[in-house]
Amino acid sequence: MRRATAELADIKRRVLDWPDTAATAAQHAKGKLTARERISILLDEGSFHEVDALRKHRATGFGLENRKPHTDGVVTGWGTVFGRTVFVYAQDFRIMGGAVGEAHAQKIHKIMDLALAAGAPLVGLNDGAGARIQEGVTALAGFGGIFQRNVAASGVIPQISVILGPCAGGAAYSPALTDFIFMVRETSQMFITGPDVIAAVTGEQVTMNGLGGADVHADTSGVAHFAYDDEAGCLHDVRYLLAILPANNRDPAPVADTPDQPDRRCERVYDIVPADGNRPYDMRTVVEEIVDDGDFFEVHENWAANILCIFAHLDGQLVGIVANQPIVLAGVLDIAASEKAARFVQMCDAFNIPIVTLLDVPGFLPGVDQEHHGIIRHGAKLLYAYCNATVPRISVVMRKAYGGAYIVMDSRSIGSDLALAWPTNEIAVMGAEATANVIFRREIAAADDPEALRQQRVKEYRTELMHPYYAAERGLVDDVIDPADTRIALIRGLAMLRRKQVGLPIRKHGNPPQ
Repeated sequence: MRRATAELADIKRRVLDWPDTAATAAQHAKGKLTARERISILLDEGSFHEVDALRKHRATGFGLENRKPHTDGVVTGWGTVFGRTVFVYAQDFRIMGGAVGEAHAQKIHKIMDLALAAGAPLVGLNDGAGARIQEGVTALAGFGGIFQRNVAASGVIPQISVILGPCAGGAAYSPALTDFIFMVRETSQMFITGPDVIAAVTGEQVTMNGLGGADVHADTSGVAHFAYDDEAGCLHDVRYLLAILPANNRDPAPVADTPDQPDRRCERVYDIVPADGNRPYDMRTVVEEIVDDGDFFEVHENWAANILCIFAHLDGQLVGIVANQPIVLAGVLDIAASEKAARFVQMCDAFNIPIVTLLDVPGFLPGVDQEHHGIIRHGAKLLYAYCNATVPRISVVMRKAYGGAYIVMDSRSIGSDLALAWPTNEIAVMGAEATANVIFRREIAAADDPEALRQQRVKEYRTELMHPYYAAERGLVDDVIDPADTRIALIRGLAMLRRKQVGLPIRKHGNPPQ
């Protein structure tokens, strides 16, 4: 028994030491950590329990029969993050380039199944060369099993993908199916077809980072939710996100300790938000003033910046905040903003995170390009997401709320549980100036002094239909509140809605606009 145990210890030591120091040095030279180094940063110290460390592939041909390293290029297991269970797999680029073969994929399948069974988050640390070509179709089938499990776990447990190296071809679809994607500048890339293929087919010349680097996907494509300068900073924010999210769709999010008082007034908003609806301001400063301790975590910070999607706490309770951003495109809704907010609303609803919506929106972005690229279809995604959400929902109209954009942004008419407004709100089909130009067009054109008449009609319309109490008088706004009491009103409203229950129709699933 002692001899067998000693042999086991020797094998496990060699597993940890494999591959040689030269491969590790090459990994570090690229500015990348090893799989186990990454896991040690992600998880609480000493909490990692490895699964399938002794696994080897069984493929033959093309020299594979002579290369059968333990782990098969992926480290899998579970541990804790701030004491809460988290499952993880980490591809090891030093071993066969982290390429996915049959055994490699089966290890990932097993850890995904365990995460789903245990009701705990799953984190994938991706750093691999795609499918293992030498294994052929069995490698591709392995990806299929990963995708199937991604979908089965969607909305059940949080799934986080961290791209820490190449993630190309079919491998890119698994992260795309997960809830959040983190990337690191210069060292991580995602794309379906690489620069060489693109050059051969289209003649376009592009670098790997120019094609699918962190900033490309965080700023332009919207594929990545977060981008970082180094792996350590990236993994620390993954830990933070795991700390605030619920473990699954049945558990509540952890309640945060905060010294911030629930009855704190926010009088600084008087100076932050101009009463003139045409003057811009940074909505982040309003969020910072309202939420606990001024602390928030923004998703997709650099993509579709005309709308904000933010995690924060109100009296210790996690909330998702969707807010128009007046300093970018005046806060209008466009294709990208609609997609960004729709996915965030769906994610919050899936994991029982209440949604707070802060409105200051002049409408949808007009233009031929927007129409031809499907603003109707994409705007409907946001509408569908809100209408389908059963979590507590509170909306606050701060200034402008015009037309279809007002309806889409969680208005009372599409199911907001509590619709509040500031005394500076302007809820209308469109702005008074544009309205006067439409309704009184002929009258103004025939007037002796067209501009004077136009200004008179603008004033009349604003007085009659756009005063701040018009919607409240008709029950479309539940209360007009002092802006300084916004935090108090939100906390009290969320407390009232904490046990909200909604019956859903019997169906397989809806058919949302795509």
